[in-house]
Amino acid sequence: MTMIEKNVGQSERMIRGAIGILGVVLFFVLTGWLQWLALVVGLVLLTTAAVGWCPPYSLLGINTARRR
Repeated sequence: MTMIEKNVGQSERMIRGAIGILGVVLFFVLTGWLQWLALVVGLVLLTTAAVGWCPPYSLLGINTARRR
C-alpha cells in the first residue's frame, strides 16, 4: 500500500474541520435540498481535514502542507 502525501497544511485542516462541523450542524437546521448539500459539503471537509489530503489539490499541484 502506498502512502498518500499530505497536501493540506495544519491551519487549513483546522479551518476545514470547523467549517465541516458547521455544515453537519446546518444539516439539522435547514430543510430540503440545502440540508443535504450542507451535510455533503460538511462531511467532505471533515474527511479532508482528518486525512490531510485533498484530491483536487493533487490534480492541480497545490500543496499547503509543510515539507519535511
